[in-house]
Amino acid sequence: MKIRILCGIAALSLISSVRAQSLCVFDLSGAGGDIYSAMQDYSLAAKAWGVDINLKPFTDEALAVKEFKKGKCDAVAISGIRAREFNNFTGSIDAVGGLTDSASAKIALTLMANPKLAPEMVKGNYEVVGITTLGTLYLMTRDRSINSMQKMAGKTLGILDYDKADFALIDKIGAIPVGMDLASFGTKFNSGKVDIAPLLPLMFKPFELYKGLGTQGAIIRFPVLQFTGDIIIHQDKFPYGYGQKSRTWFGGKVDQQVNTAKKLEAGIPANYWEDIPELDKLAYTRVLREARLSLTRDGILDKKMMGILKRVRCRQNPTNSECKLTDE
Repeated sequence: MKIRILCGIAALSLISSVRAQSLCVFDLSGAGGDIYSAMQDYSLAAKAWGVDINLKPFTDEALAVKEFKKGKCDAVAISGIRAREFNNFTGSIDAVGGLTDSASAKIALTLMANPKLAPEMVKGNYEVVGITTLGTLYLMTRDRSINSMQKMAGKTLGILDYDKADFALIDKIGAIPVGMDLASFGTKFNSGKVDIAPLLPLMFKPFELYKGLGTQGAIIRFPVLQFTGDIIIHQDKFPYGYGQKSRTWFGGKVDQQVNTAKKLEAGIPANYWEDIPELDKLAYTRVLREARLSLTRDGILDKKMMGILKRVRCRQNPTNSECKLTDE
């Protein structure tokens, strides 16, 4: 009888070990998109860690999150801003002005794979097992004469309706917020429902944003933030130690991710870019910094992450005036 029971337990254990974990992937292009393709490479790597991953594409990010919360997805790949509700530490990487160039992004995202930060990756049963960069986010306008924050006042500006940080920035600028999600901002910009909208270079061609820019519009050449993606798991659905193996794998892919993002940015025709005076850049930087400080005080952004991002910025440019300050 004992032998039968032991055999039964062994069989159940074997079935459990080979059950495929589901990873719900948000990609605006579905199974044909670049993010989904990258997750296919990830699923192959996971086999070496004893995990068989079954990918499920989602073009609706909110739905992917809903399925993950219900337990219908063992893991989910979503934007870092949307992931903030699961982990405020990693979700704060996307803070406005937090990472100002690709070199800073490389340093910060590589650091996230350091085992010393492993405790920060776990909140309850949620664990961030990978962070990617999707590129630099800029602002684009249908009228290139709107090339300063003063001129943005009173204009309609598209924001992510689930991101409290966007509302704080809007308040600083004095623009009129128009809520949207990642799937709808291209349509709203092209149709003229907003004067200004965020731009990720990887969305320029798929969303046909050149239609909204026309001959009068422009992309303001000033980085607002680094837009990231997070892979989050229900920790109890994966083997012990899986998270660190996964983060190490993603840490080794940072250069590739950054180079891909830079190529997409370089592929946007030069006539769409609008350079702004150095004094305006300083004004933008000051406003973004004030917004970060306010959001950190309110608990929307993680204080420890803000300190890490500042050290990264000052490592890249130690002469910045902020490097002498101690309030971030």
